[in-house]
Amino acid sequence: MKNRKRSMWSAILGWFEDSPSQTRVVRFLLENGFGVNQDGKIACNTIAVAATQVAAKLHVDRRVVEATARRILTSPFRDIFINMRATPDLSVIAESLSLSVITVIPQDASRPGIVDACIHILSSHNIGLRQVFVTDPHLSEEPRLVIIAEGKMPPGVIDELRELPVVKRLIL
Repeated sequence: MKNRKRSMWSAILGWFEDSPSQTRVVRFLLENGFGVNQDGKIACNTIAVAATQVAAKLHVDRRVVEATARRILTSPFRDIFINMRATPDLSVIAESLSLSVITVIPQDASRPGIVDACIHILSSHNIGLRQVFVTDPHLSEEPRLVIIAEGKMPPGVIDELRELPVVKRLIL
């Protein structure tokens, strides 16, 4: 499955390799869970997003964003972008909800077992999880595992996580 995903991301980005600015737009869409609707407009969970907003964020012309969206609809990846959905990120409001956020920077994000090792430690301490997400190592410059957990971390849990061989660094 891992190789299939890798080749899918490579294929998507490869489809746009003749246009660096369109590649930037596609990468932005994938990293942020934005899709394209049936009308060829950038969308977030079916709500159209102005091409000018995306263009301003990426420092490209609005027409590049619009052309990229139209091109996506003619690509073999059309269904991926039409069905793309963004998920709320609780880490930005965790403090208000009395939740803990643990960000794990792995030694090698392509190795299996990172999520399992971290979740095993938390579950062994009966720590409830509210959200877990990872950034794709093929789309992110610094892939990470983000864990949003109930309450404050008991003493020793952070040390146990830091000691895992798959962990390069923790951000709390």
